[in-house]
Amino acid sequence: MAHQNRLRIGRVSLPGQPYHIITATAGRRPLFVTLDCARAVIGVMRSLHQGGWVHSHAWVLMPDHLHWLFTLGERATLSATMNRFKSGSAHEIRRPYPEIAQIWQSGFFDHGIRRDEDLRSVARYIVANPLRAGLCQHVGDYPWWDAEWL
Repeated sequence: MAHQNRLRIGRVSLPGQPYHIITATAGRRPLFVTLDCARAVIGVMRSLHQGGWVHSHAWVLMPDHLHWLFTLGERATLSATMNRFKSGSAHEIRRPYPEIAQIWQSGFFDHGIRRDEDLRSVARYIVANPLRAGLCQHVGDYPWWDAEWL
């Protein structure tokens, strides 16, 4: 069974459901050390939040992948929302970097947050990723993250 199909098994898409999404760049290429690439991704996440596709709670953009905690809006399924995110951010990244053929790996990992899980705990885990990866010594030193509670 292909990796992408395994990621879909058991996937449930519910409006109003919080999800922790992880998606990686193609070949785990560290695209997001580049200011233009990071800003493109952040801009598309903001656009989806402002457009009601998601309510963004927290995110961290690592050099080669994204952790994003959001509540799915009423506009579309989880897969359609992630497709819009990936295609939109890829389009924006290719403007200054047309030589980059593929931005994202196909598929994504999703974890639906259960009622007994605390969104703030998940957000703290997400924004602490750069610390665990040794990219900084303090969360505030890392440039590409946000959380509505912090």
